[in-house]
Amino acid sequence: MANTAQAKKRAKQAEKSRVRNAGQRSNLRTFIKKVLAAVKAGDKEKAQAAFNIAQPIIDSAVNKGIIHKNKAARGKSRLSAKVKAIA
Repeated sequence: MANTAQAKKRAKQAEKSRVRNAGQRSNLRTFIKKVLAAVKAGDKEKAQAAFNIAQPIIDSAVNKGIIHKNKAARGKSRLSAKVKAIA
């Protein structure tokens, strides 16, 4: 456990940050799963709508430091390709 006042404060801040980040990461994954579920169902309109909602959420996760920008770009590219591949 932290001994100094500074270390105690940093531990408290780190815990708050961890909880916030976990919630945002969970939210991000939820929206990605919605796109994948629509793709699996074969509903192109629903998949496109879900993808349009997921894109800004992925971008905001990058701005908040939840994921790296290259991971976001790769994820959006793969989701887009899956949506476009629906017949």
